[in-house]
Order: sequence, then C-alpha cells, then structure tokens
Amino acid sequence: MNKILNLFDETYVNDLFNQEVLPLYPDFVKIQNIKITPIKKNIWTTTYHVVIEFMVSFLDRSGQPTELPIYCSAHSGEPRKSSFEALAFLWDQGFSQGHLAIPRPLFFSEYFNGYFYRGVQGQNLYHYIRHKNFDEIRDIIPKAAAWFAKLHSLPAEQAKNFNKQNSRVKTVIPGFDLIFNKLKRDYSGHYSAYKETFEFISKKETEFLAAGGRRWLIHGDAHPENVIKMSANTIAVIDFTDICLADFARDLGAFLQQFEYMSIRKIEDENYVKNIQDLFLNSYLELAGIKLDAGLKQRINYYYGWTSLRTATLFLLKENPEPERAHELLVKVRRDLKLD
Repeated sequence: MNKILNLFDETYVNDLFNQEVLPLYPDFVKIQNIKITPIKKNIWTTTYHVVIEFMVSFLDRSGQPTELPIYCSAHSGEPRKSSFEALAFLWDQGFSQGHLAIPRPLFFSEYFNGYFYRGVQGQNLYHYIRHKNFDEIRDIIPKAAAWFAKLHSLPAEQAKNFNKQNSRVKTVIPGFDLIFNKLKRDYSGHYSAYKETFEFISKKETEFLAAGGRRWLIHGDAHPENVIKMSANTIAVIDFTDICLADFARDLGAFLQQFEYMSIRKIEDENYVKNIQDLFLNSYLELAGIKLDAGLKQRINYYYGWTSLRTATLFLLKENPEPERAHELLVKVRRDLKLD
C-alpha cells in the first residue's frame, strides 16, 4: 500500500495530530473529530503528489469546539521541507501578526516528505475577478502590493535560498530543456520562436544578476489565486513551494501578467484591467520606496513575458492541448519584447 494513503485514514491522522499539533495549541485539550478532504490527489503505486485539507474540531477545557483548517502538501519526489522552512522563517519575520498574513507552519514529516500548516480562511482574489466584484478587487490590490513589498524588504542575508533551482528562470522546475524537447517533438513549427523568446529573457536576467549581485526573497508564484482576503483589513498569501532568492521584479511581472490574463476573459474591459494593474504597481512602488526607472520597467516586462510563455507552454503540454490560446500568448510576448 502506498504510505500516503495513511493520511486519508481518520484514526491514523488523529493519532498523528495528537502527537504533533495538539501541543501547539495549549487552549485545546482534545481533538473531537477530523474531516478529510483531498484538494489534489495524485497517487500511483509508490509515488504521490497530494494536497489534503483536514478540518479539525478541537475541544477546549469547557468542552466548546473550535474548527481549524489544517493542510498537508506532500510529494514523493520534490522538496517540501524547504517550503516549511520558508513558512517558519516568514512567521518569525512578522507575518504571524498584523494585516499581512500567511498560513501558520505546524510541522514537517520526513516520512511523508510533506509539511503541515494551518490554512487561512477566505476567498481568493480570482473569486472576486470571476464574480466581477470591482469594489473588492480595488480593495484587495493595494493590500496585495503591500504584502509583496513587505516580503521583498526582508533581509535576504538572513534567509537561506529555500529553493535554489527556482532562483533562475532557466532552471525553474520542470526546466525549459524538458519543455523544449516536448515542443520540438509535438510543435516543431513554433519551437524556434519559443526557444528564442525564452533564451532572450534568460539572458537579460543573467546580465542583471551578474551586474548587481543583489538578491531578494521572492514568492515565486505570484498570482490572484494565491492572494486570500481573510477579513476587511487582512489578506494572506499562500503556496510557498517556489519561494527563493531572486530578482524581486519577477514577482511584479508575474502578478501583473496573471492578473491581466485571469481578468481579461472575465471582465472584458481592457481599460479597467490596466487601471488595476497600475494601482498594484504604483502601490508597490510607493510602499517599497522605489521609483520605476527604465531598468526596473524592462525587468518587469521580461518577467511579464516569461510568465506568459509559461502559461503558453502549459496550454500546449496539458492533457487536452489548446494550441490556439498558446499561440495568442506567444505572439503577444514577442511583440511586447520587440522580437518580431
């Protein structure tokens, strides 16, 4: 039996949480019950990639129940300990308090190669995009900018590089070499354009990092589905698999591109989308105390294009490919980068 199946057994999980989680909450004396819900459940003979929600009902000393969502992200073949260490670092750096939040790190399991954390409750930004809730979007965007500004201001010299492979666009998992081999096999007509575009962006990143030497702690997967509104004043950012030391402009370019891409088909108002993008970027620049000079603007544009390129390749390589949508993105990237 694949060992990860133990995490779908309530008796097993109850024993595990009594040992690892209950001591972290001294106001609770007992776990009453656990509801287990798979969020991602890819399980093969011996390998796996899962994200599991455990809705845990705790009892306090007076017998009153409190429900807390606890999650596990586990993978048989990819690093997960670094994600837990990143969460713990951010928790200690002030993301455990105030209005800019993260999930609470609980414990890491070597046995499952997975980390457990208390989830944050609320709707993500994409929910409000899909429902065209313009007031909520406008309220969340400056807070999201503040979250990323706070992250990028942390002292990088005090943080380890939690995911070295993710620090450069040319080595981000699964790696563009693997992607290019598949493109060359299945989409030979567009292979050269994809490869040229990626290599152009990678070269520009290499030149910047070689010239300056500085790195910032970045999220690495900045997009609306990872921004959660918890309350009127508090937002959280989730999913720290890709956190690393890199160029902070990558988070900005990625968020701006993903916001545009996720919004334009739902809202269908290019001027509105552009205004919200400007609100995010201007809010970030003001909070970070930096100016948008020509160099930073270029770097944001490069990462904007890189994020578009990743989305395009996803459309090509998924189970049911959508080459038309991929080509549309490729054309736009090459036009924006003046490669055609």
